[in-house]
Amino acid sequence: MTRNAHLNELGEFLKTRRAELSPRAVGLPDTGGLRRVKGLRREEVAQLAAISTEYYTRLEQGRIQASGPVLSALAQVLRLDDDQRDYLFELAGKDQARPRRRAAQKVQPTLQRLLDNLIDTPAIVLGRRTDILAWNSLAAALMTDYADIPEKKRNHTRILFTDPAMRTLYADWEEVAHTTVAQLRMQAAKYPDDPRLTALVGELSVQDPHFRRWWGDHHVAARTVGTKTFHHPVAGELTLDWDTLTASIDAEQQLIVMTAEPGAPSHDALRILASWATNQQQSAPDTTT
Repeated sequence: MTRNAHLNELGEFLKTRRAELSPRAVGLPDTGGLRRVKGLRREEVAQLAAISTEYYTRLEQGRIQASGPVLSALAQVLRLDDDQRDYLFELAGKDQARPRRRAAQKVQPTLQRLLDNLIDTPAIVLGRRTDILAWNSLAAALMTDYADIPEKKRNHTRILFTDPAMRTLYADWEEVAHTTVAQLRMQAAKYPDDPRLTALVGELSVQDPHFRRWWGDHHVAARTVGTKTFHHPVAGELTLDWDTLTASIDAEQQLIVMTAEPGAPSHDALRILASWATNQQQSAPDTTT
């Protein structure tokens, strides 16, 4: 095949694959109404792959050559098996047909010890794609008990958009969530072939219109410092400064600490929350026997 013939075949291959998928098969709502096309629409595929409809349309028309990250995203969205995925990459002229698998992250022991010693300071450790790798008891008391969340779902961005309690906990949920999406965009640029990140973006794009719109805006932000205000059911209103510390032996792990100025009402509220959390732990039934 010539290059143009390969691109045309790639476009036809994409059309055929999306025609085989129903909206329900990929987690999209099925309204039950009459659809003008069989299977998924172009804009639905583009939405799930986190690319523009115009870009995807040009791919199907054989007018452009897709990048490796885009091909990986489309392979996941279209539920391609291994052979189909290899064929897709071959048509596109890409050598690396499979993303490199990264080992599951575990919190660094030094960070864990530091967390354990932070009694009056809420802190969490974030990994790739905003996965929550570790937390201390005060962070759990302030935000949510992460131990109750299955490990594969223990992701800061997912919790922020899927747990209704987050929208009342954060005084300005939209600002916090918008910034988090921009930070996740930075992660997507750093790890373009990460299938779990692609799956996370696709999942939240389907479930939440805010995420879908903000992801499409292509805003980016680094995780550095800031201030957040919480409306906590026990401690009341807390305005906390947060800072980011990157682990020197693993730059993919970041310690997020939240503090209040000594003497400020939020500082006293943190102490009240820490005391409450300690009482809760002491009164919890012992399940180790």
